[in-house]
Amino acid sequence: MERETFKSRLGFILIAAGCAIGLGNVWRFPYIAGQYGGAAFVLPYLGFLLFLGLPILMAELALGRGGKSGIARAFDNLEKPGTKWHWAKFPLISANYILMAFYSVVTGWMFYYFYKMVTDPKFLMGTPDQIAAGFGEMLSNPGLMIFWMTVAIVIGLFIVSLGLQKGVERITKTMMICLLVIMVILAVRAVTLPGSTAGLEFYLLPSLERLTQSGKGLGEAIFAAFAHAFFTLSLGIGSMAIFGSYIGKNHSLAKEATSVCVLDTVVALVAGIIVIPSCFAFNQSPGQGPGLIFVTLSNVFAMMPAGRFFGAAFFLFMSFAAMSTLIAVFENLVSFWMDLKGFKRRKVAYWNILIVFLLSLPCALGFNMLSGFEPFGPGSCVLDLEDFIVSNTMLPAGGMFIAIFCSSRYGWGQEKFFTEMNAGKGYKIPYNAAFRIYFKWILPALVSILLIQGYLSKFAPELCAKIFG
Repeated sequence: MERETFKSRLGFILIAAGCAIGLGNVWRFPYIAGQYGGAAFVLPYLGFLLFLGLPILMAELALGRGGKSGIARAFDNLEKPGTKWHWAKFPLISANYILMAFYSVVTGWMFYYFYKMVTDPKFLMGTPDQIAAGFGEMLSNPGLMIFWMTVAIVIGLFIVSLGLQKGVERITKTMMICLLVIMVILAVRAVTLPGSTAGLEFYLLPSLERLTQSGKGLGEAIFAAFAHAFFTLSLGIGSMAIFGSYIGKNHSLAKEATSVCVLDTVVALVAGIIVIPSCFAFNQSPGQGPGLIFVTLSNVFAMMPAGRFFGAAFFLFMSFAAMSTLIAVFENLVSFWMDLKGFKRRKVAYWNILIVFLLSLPCALGFNMLSGFEPFGPGSCVLDLEDFIVSNTMLPAGGMFIAIFCSSRYGWGQEKFFTEMNAGKGYKIPYNAAFRIYFKWILPALVSILLIQGYLSKFAPELCAKIFG
């Protein structure tokens, strides 16, 4: 079977960036920046993105392009005979399924809020407490949660079933261009609101004083930037390797990865420009955590002139961001079984609708019918457990594994890895002692720190604070 390819390089860049540009950029990034003093978080984040996120992204793309497959066959095709690196395909693909088990639910939230903004004139009426209660009412309604979750799953996998070029590339390109246009409109509106200047200063001008006032230490802020630089690119579970397998060798992977990384970063930074000045303009805190967009920003839109219009535009923007990741990971799931077993695309896509639906039910019901299940103590839920498995375990463990495989003489081998990375036009990574040491030893060590910190923060927070705080 001839392997599908992208119709254009722009298609690859927008789709790979779409995989990275998800709720981590437009939901998590603004509230983390708000919690850690704005620019005091943003500046180290950009540095870690360059030294941690970009090299792992190059490694994952090289794995796919060099192995001419996603994780289903890439390790088999590149490993030395008799070795067992290919066993990693099963925990890695399972991490993709667990990710979709809660990501599809959260994507459904975005669809629901967009729908309500468009159809219900009374949706933003009421006091701030009443608006906040509306979010809780959505979570407590199992039928509503399952319906919108199902809509997200069916749309995503139907698009994937149409094929790489006709479905994934064509629709994701259109969606990403729309996302960028909406983002510009919202950013212009945010910075022209009366009182938004203070928010821009908070976000763009570094201040250790603001960081101290936030109650967070410098070490904690730097580590948060370190972690987010890795997680924002959706690295470690093979969701980027599949797109590497679809591209040719016309351009070096340093060039391709940089293009993806820059677009991902621009979206994250502009999302902050949309959210943080808007919060300051209406005396709302930008550091309110995960409830920022559903509660805090909904209150902002309620007070803003033409707030319903801008609220609808914002949640359409959020829906596109969520769907871009959903489609990209669904492509990874479908291509896995196509590469591994030779199944037809449409058949695999339709079967995965049922599989992902069943896997997503515990998360959707975890806020209502299964709310008694609190895996990490009072206030936690199924989503927290699934997020911990993926974000704190599989992403860093998988990233460390891929980095070691690419550079180990018992795996792919560093010389072959660098040759693949540097094939094509564009900037190259020099095959010298400094870069060899960095990719072989320093990069896996940095990712292992994320793995250790994730477990300590969950199960030994006091020790974690002493080490990383």
